[in-house]
Amino acid sequence: MRLISYEHAGARAVGAIDGDEVVDLSSTGMIPTDMVDAIAGWSLESALEAVRQGHRRPLSTVRILAPLRMRKNVIAVGRNYRDHAKEFSDSGFDASEKQMIPDNPVVFTKAPTSVIGPDDPIVLANDPTGTTDYEGEMAVVIGRHGKNVSPDDALSHVFGWTIVNDVTARDLQKRHVQWFIGKSPDTFCPMGPCITTRDELPEIRSSWMRTHVNGELRQEAPISALIFDTESLIVTLSQVMTLEPGDVIATGTGLGVGIGFDPPRYLANGDVVEISIDGIGTLRNPVG
Repeated sequence: MRLISYEHAGARAVGAIDGDEVVDLSSTGMIPTDMVDAIAGWSLESALEAVRQGHRRPLSTVRILAPLRMRKNVIAVGRNYRDHAKEFSDSGFDASEKQMIPDNPVVFTKAPTSVIGPDDPIVLANDPTGTTDYEGEMAVVIGRHGKNVSPDDALSHVFGWTIVNDVTARDLQKRHVQWFIGKSPDTFCPMGPCITTRDELPEIRSSWMRTHVNGELRQEAPISALIFDTESLIVTLSQVMTLEPGDVIATGTGLGVGIGFDPPRYLANGDVVEISIDGIGTLRNPVG
């Protein structure tokens, strides 16, 4: 299924996309109106019955929201494509760099208040340095609790996949060494447009991520090229923390971010960023 959180007539609901319609799963009483609650209590049988019973309306008549109201920080991974690791190293913006290609995942987080939905604006005023950059990424949505997860069991903890734009204030990222401030300004984590469940898209490695800015292709990378794949990240993180339903892990970006150009090509008022991943869809956000 391709699941969305959406708003219609002032009410929030969880729905399933079916062509150009959305099926209101929450109206049946079988699926909660909050996506995190829906994931925590997920039953495929109940969801399929809700699809059969749920009210349908044109997708164009609803406002699609970020798929999750985050209860914790978004977990994110840096330098997880070799070509991007090189362009980031060459840019000089990583004040914490120890080696160009990491031996272990570089993990940071983004504040829940940075999360916005499709078509919501990325607000440049939240970056006082004027160095706002884009990073298209595939994100993993966790489906069940996990601690000390084994490699063989890691994928069973995945509920599905979504798209994240890891928008970054580059000068703040460099100035503060730790990346949290540069990654967490309000509106700097667009997410969506949906969560594609793992049963719908079992082989995410075969998908490609592409980022367009104002229609120009800037990034194009296969998910299979990740240095640390989904299983590795789940194993590493679960060794030190309990992963919970609704946790999001943004897995890293590929070559072609703004700082990789000479001179850098930062986002400007009026730009439109579109990130697409096969099997998930397109996350579109204007810049203002």
